[in-house]
Amino acid sequence: MTEFKSYLDFPGRIVMVGFGSIGQGSLPLILRHIGIAPDRIRIVTGDERGRREAQALGIDFRVMPLDRENYLSILDPLVGEGDFLVNLSVDVSSIDLVRFCREKGALYLDTCIEPWPGGYTDPSLPMGARTNYALREKALALRAEGGGPTAVITHGANPGLVSHFVKQALLNVAGDTGVDHDEPDTREAWAALAARLGVKVIHIAERDTQVADMAKGVGEFVNTWSIDGFVSEGLQPAELGWGSHERTLPADGATHSEGCGAGIYLRRPGASQRVRTWTPKEGPFHGFLITHGESISIADYLTVREGGEVRYRPTVHYAYHPCDDAVLSVHEMAGKAWQQQARQRLLMDEIVSGIDELGVLLAGHAKNAYWYGSQLSVGEARDLAPYNNATSLQVTVSVLSGMIWAMENPDRGVVEPDEMDFRRNLEITGPYLGPVVGRYTDWTPLNGRGTLFEEDLDRDDPWQFKNVRVI
Repeated sequence: MTEFKSYLDFPGRIVMVGFGSIGQGSLPLILRHIGIAPDRIRIVTGDERGRREAQALGIDFRVMPLDRENYLSILDPLVGEGDFLVNLSVDVSSIDLVRFCREKGALYLDTCIEPWPGGYTDPSLPMGARTNYALREKALALRAEGGGPTAVITHGANPGLVSHFVKQALLNVAGDTGVDHDEPDTREAWAALAARLGVKVIHIAERDTQVADMAKGVGEFVNTWSIDGFVSEGLQPAELGWGSHERTLPADGATHSEGCGAGIYLRRPGASQRVRTWTPKEGPFHGFLITHGESISIADYLTVREGGEVRYRPTVHYAYHPCDDAVLSVHEMAGKAWQQQARQRLLMDEIVSGIDELGVLLAGHAKNAYWYGSQLSVGEARDLAPYNNATSLQVTVSVLSGMIWAMENPDRGVVEPDEMDFRRNLEITGPYLGPVVGRYTDWTPLNGRGTLFEEDLDRDDPWQFKNVRVI
């Protein structure tokens, strides 16, 4: 029988809100690496998905959908001082749950900042209010209400793990380009290092090549992780951290009048906007510019200001090519005016091959571009943990590492991944990520461009967003 490292004993209770693919994949890792009896874990979720998996592990499973009116009465008897609420749901307000946990003296973690239903897609809301930028500003505003127990926001694979990848990648590039440096220990020092290296762009570059034994059907949305989660974020406005080297705001671009000023959004769904990027195994490809919290938090974290003015900031965005059946699903949904298909199919046991290549591409420095990340195969994922594929395991082990960090640092208030100990998180996640590699490339978004058709390109700076964006 394999022996697994237990990182710490947790004396409180754990309540998991939501139990889709990420909840189901996280639970075995929690039981494996955190000392807690199964009878001190509760699952509160909106439907029957995962009941069999929970019961097989001896976990109490309750179908009790949370909404604005009932969440306090449902959670109040289940969560108390010293407990941990893990929010892996959709359509349940992260901000309200953070406030609830603060009042109860409980720890908290989520993988994205969720609003109540309609917060992403209600057309009566100003478009800027439907962005992750706006949700992040509201979450960070909770800090003004006082410290309190640790509430880790946006800590899955991305957002989450990729912020730790960025720090390791910055150190690797500094070492390989001969830039003398001490390891940064403050936000300002990390930003100064990125500026010294000349990093202009950070893509969260992901290519999922997992393939199932049954192709997508007509009228069906297929994906390797939460379909509701993917559709929700895909229908938000495309957004990105906006770098100090950028010269021209996109024609459909807009800025925010309040907040940190680190991001912009486009007046179109992220699932409709493609961008050029690169990963080591795939090479060049087109990815969707799906909005994610890390696009804003990394750009903000690495901003250098002098006298109140921004002197340096990288452009940061997600560039996501999901599994091929998910691409077809998005294409079909777009043709139906963004109305999701009636049927869903989450790929898990039926996957026959493929990897999820997830990492960060740091570009514009002396060696052009450097990708650092995980190349996890579905076979490796199945060997490593039950109820997971390659995509979900990168998320679920990041949930685990974020929980452990919060337990070890229980009084930090609201915390983003960029503010956490990257080495501790990489230590915990590393055994579950398959090959973790770094690769340099001479690829730029201009490679091979303007030959077949003339294009309006900025050849003086290949890493301008206008060169990356696929019109």
